[in-house]
Amino acid sequence: MSKPAINLLFLGGAKRVSMARHFIAAAARRGLDCNIYSYELSEREPIAAVAQVIKGLRWSDPAVVDDLRSLCARLGIHAVIPFVDGAVAVAAALSKDVFAPCCSADMAEAMFDKVVADDIFARAGLPRPRRWTPGIPLGAHLIAKPRHGSASKGLVMIDSQEALAAIMPRIDDYLIQERIDRRAEYTVDCYVDRSGRPAIISPRRRLEVSGGEVTRTVTVNMPAAVELVRRTLEATGLRGAVTVQLIEDLDNCRLMIMEINPRLGGGAVCSVAARADLPGCIIAEALGEPVPACSPLPGVEIARYPMETVFMPGNNKPL
Repeated sequence: MSKPAINLLFLGGAKRVSMARHFIAAAARRGLDCNIYSYELSEREPIAAVAQVIKGLRWSDPAVVDDLRSLCARLGIHAVIPFVDGAVAVAAALSKDVFAPCCSADMAEAMFDKVVADDIFARAGLPRPRRWTPGIPLGAHLIAKPRHGSASKGLVMIDSQEALAAIMPRIDDYLIQERIDRRAEYTVDCYVDRSGRPAIISPRRRLEVSGGEVTRTVTVNMPAAVELVRRTLEATGLRGAVTVQLIEDLDNCRLMIMEINPRLGGGAVCSVAARADLPGCIIAEALGEPVPACSPLPGVEIARYPMETVFMPGNNKPL
């Protein structure tokens, strides 16, 4: 007799093979089989090693929500899980029909605009790097972040009045802040249930980063980070999987919020390994069960490495 199954649809989960395996393990602990599907632009993605890849539309395509809604009904999907920025609003649009562990489309749009997000943090009284606007002197050491950028792409370091003047014609395209050169950076993996209760707040220090994504990270016991993130989650009303980025000014002992990604982060597997059962939380809510709280174990470190997935000619199933 076959076990009951839960069906999950990843949106943009192309490289999230390890996380998919954690979902399969979380389902197995509940006596469930786990069928994972991943909606991608290409069928030949690494996630094909553990999931069925479905070739789909771009997130910006006007037909993508209807296409996914039909797909969810056909496959009996229990939860839709976004893994890239553009998929969050799409998942939010689907949440009327199927469970999606994410915020509203409007909140996603706000969090993915660094200027709007910084305004929200300021109104909530959350500590953050000081923001430069014309007429406010912060010295010459600034950083300009593309307001709609991600993965640390397009950052501009400003070390002189000439460099600042050069960016002025495009000032509306950037969030300009004080640059903190002697710093530590932390990512906090969170899960907030439907009632607004944070079931998981798991801080980890970013040790190595490549291409804007962490390659080495370690969980830490950091009550100040937990408390700041708790305040942030309450102020923003975010739900589901949330990734909060913090920065610590080591010269002035300031811990501040940098940005929020309202989805699972690439390095969240470290928190899962530290017993912060993010997949289990998502599965529980998808099944209408209570979400258990957990206390992650500090000192758990992961080092990520690339691994090849091989596709033979004429075959979209990897070896």
